Amino acid sequence: MAHTLLAADEPSPVTVHNAQAPSPFLIVADHAGNRMPRALGSLGLSDADCARHIAIDIGIAGVCRHLADALDATLIQQEYSRLIIDCNRQPGTPTSIPVLSESTEIPGNVGLGAEETARREREIFRPYHDRIAAELDARAAAGRPVILIAMHSFTPVYLGLARPWHAGVLYNRDPRLARAVFAMLEREAGLVVGDNEPYSVSDASDYTIPIHGERRGLLHLAVEIRQDLIAEAAGQAAWGARMARLLVSACAALGAPAPAAAAS
Repeated sequence: MAHTLLAADEPSPVTVHNAQAPSPFLIVADHAGNRMPRALGSLGLSDADCARHIAIDIGIAGVCRHLADALDATLIQQEYSRLIIDCNRQPGTPTSIPVLSESTEIPGNVGLGAEETARREREIFRPYHDRIAAELDARAAAGRPVILIAMHSFTPVYLGLARPWHAGVLYNRDPRLARAVFAMLEREAGLVVGDNEPYSVSDASDYTIPIHGERRGLLHLAVEIRQDLIAEAAGQAAWGARMARLLVSACAALGAPAPAAAAS
């Protein structure tokens, strides 16, 4: 097995868009990509499986790009598949490198030794979270306010059960921004909105919000959008514009320092 996971010519696990943007919003996407390191092949999965939600938050990269541009905000996203290592899970937990996702076995994750587990954390997980931490440290040093927004998408059907929500807001210890955005989403025509649905944030199930949001005392929110609504470019643009508008309004209602969203 190679000493390193990623070859020198393979893409970085982290992409930063609008790196110098002035907005207090910082957008992060833990599951934006489904790249597989050449050293791992496709983990024994078919191309179809690698394109499913088990491998990537479908559509969220496009939503985040539109959202970041509308808010003039920085976007930090992770480019490799969540099946290599999940960047929203505490390393070392059973769901960090899953051997089963939904009902699909992940052959390339079965029986991993400590060295292989460590190099996935070192080369995929850590660079992503180190980049988020560096951005937050720099803003703190400069006295810049931060509003952390973690963006995800969810599958319309999970283990045979249909999910009725179009979007959900997720939170744990600090529900301020989530409750404000929830109220505004509920006023949008035709939407069914989840309050800590279809998931919720906890120390056991999440990493990004507990570590970067809660521990630093930042105003924050995790958003889930149903993937069939954002699988195509038009839906991504529409949801990016919608979330920009609602985030600005919600922050204004809370007295938080948020700029006006750019015209779409």
